[in-house]
Order: sequence, then C-alpha cells, then structure tokens
Amino acid sequence: MIARLPVTMALSALLASATRLPVGRGRQPEGAKPPYYLLYAITSNISGAPFSDQHEDSTLVYQVTSVSGPDPTRPESYGVADQAEWMADLARTAILGRHAATGLWLHELTIPGARVTGRSLDAEPGGTNDPADAIMSYVQRFKFDLTST
Repeated sequence: MIARLPVTMALSALLASATRLPVGRGRQPEGAKPPYYLLYAITSNISGAPFSDQHEDSTLVYQVTSVSGPDPTRPESYGVADQAEWMADLARTAILGRHAATGLWLHELTIPGARVTGRSLDAEPGGTNDPADAIMSYVQRFKFDLTST
C-alpha cells in the first residue's frame, strides 16, 4: 500500500525548495509571516490490486493555498491579488512544470516505495481575501497518480 505521509513530505519539500517560500502543512509555517503556502491532504483513491497486495495504485489530491500578506516594511499595506497570483504561478510551475527539450518534470517528486505516474491540476477555485487581517489567498488542488515500486 502507498503510504500518504511520504507523499505529503515529498510534496512539501518540493514546493519549498522550488519556490523558496515557507510551506506549512495544514497551518501557518512556524515563525513565518506571509507570503507562505499551506499544504492540505484532501482526498485519496486506491485502485488496482486488493489491499493484501503491495502493488497497487493511488490517486492523491492536495490543496495548495498561496497566502499573500502585508509588506512588513509598510505598516499600512495589505495582501494583494498580484502577489497571490504570482505565488499560484510559482506553485503551478513547481509542481507541473516540464523541461521544454526533454519533457521531464522540472522538479522530481521522489517517494520511497512509489513512483509518480501523473500530475495534474485538479481544480483552481482562485483567490479569496479576508479584509479583517489584510490576507489574500489563492487556492489550487493538484492530483497525483502513483504506483507501488
């Protein structure tokens, strides 16, 4: 069976290294101020062999929320749609980007015991804001197809 935690950890590491922004798993990253990403495990589907067989396939969906915020050097500033959309573009490129000449992923997603056979954008609800705390966020959901190795 493909364990979810190694996939979550690998995706979190990929997003952080490729974008150079903090990533929190389900909550604000420790000590971070916006901009940062929130990573949520959403759904999973298992197909292929029965549970007793270790060689099966899984489809996992993750939500990446880009959180924009005030500029710390400007007390009167607030999160803006441009920053949230820029962050969404970075996340999309980090997860789905391919090398033009080879067609290989720009950023490898290495998971012990599993191989990623597909990556896609599952849904992109877009931006929302919270005027009370000057935060603007942008939501994307990514789907990963995996098979046991």
